[in-house]
Amino acid sequence: MSKHDEARRAFLVGAVAGAGAVAGAGLAPQALAQTEPQLKEAPPAAHAHSTGAGHGAFFNDENAATVAAFTERLMPGAPGKPGALDAGVLNYIDLALAGAYADLQDFYRRGLASLDAYCEKTQKAPFTRLSAAQQDEVLKALDTGKASDFTWPTAQAFFNTMRVHTIEGMFSDPVYGGNKDFAGWRLVGFPGAQPQFSAADMQSREAYGGTPMIGLQAQTPMRKG
Repeated sequence: MSKHDEARRAFLVGAVAGAGAVAGAGLAPQALAQTEPQLKEAPPAAHAHSTGAGHGAFFNDENAATVAAFTERLMPGAPGKPGALDAGVLNYIDLALAGAYADLQDFYRRGLASLDAYCEKTQKAPFTRLSAAQQDEVLKALDTGKASDFTWPTAQAFFNTMRVHTIEGMFSDPVYGGNKDFAGWRLVGFPGAQPQFSAADMQSREAYGGTPMIGLQAQTPMRKG
């Protein structure tokens, strides 16, 4: 993993840990997209989503590949260090756009179209066919508002929304479709719901590494047939 990738991972992990975003197993995603005034802020996810194969609730194959590549550059994986692909961030965003974040569907459609238009113009290829270094150049242009071919959403609004949704997909409760196998929680040392902590656990300054790690899914009553 390059120093650039490590810095990006550290930024996202720090943003979560520093904000106390994993303070409870019932963490629900919030829409923090910087959108046009007429676009309402998406509400928190109110219902549990089951995890799927990765997409199909909203994204087509082409858009899914772009979102997967984009989020992986935001949160790149490495040996022993899960990234966006490992944590199922694509699945999280796909399910959210088909449900709680349905009012962001056009935002994503237009943003993804503008992204590929910009990539074709500057790199002569769509985002998914660019090298990691080229993709990073594109992300930097979006983050700084220097990318052309964006009207609505703006380049910065699209980048910021993708970054927020990547963080949500990495660190929200797995019941929403991301944080696969508690990859994000393990990354920041968040234990989830535990039946009990020992005296040694309570006194330790180290991240809790015990099991089982439990999320909201385990608290959902089983329906008897």
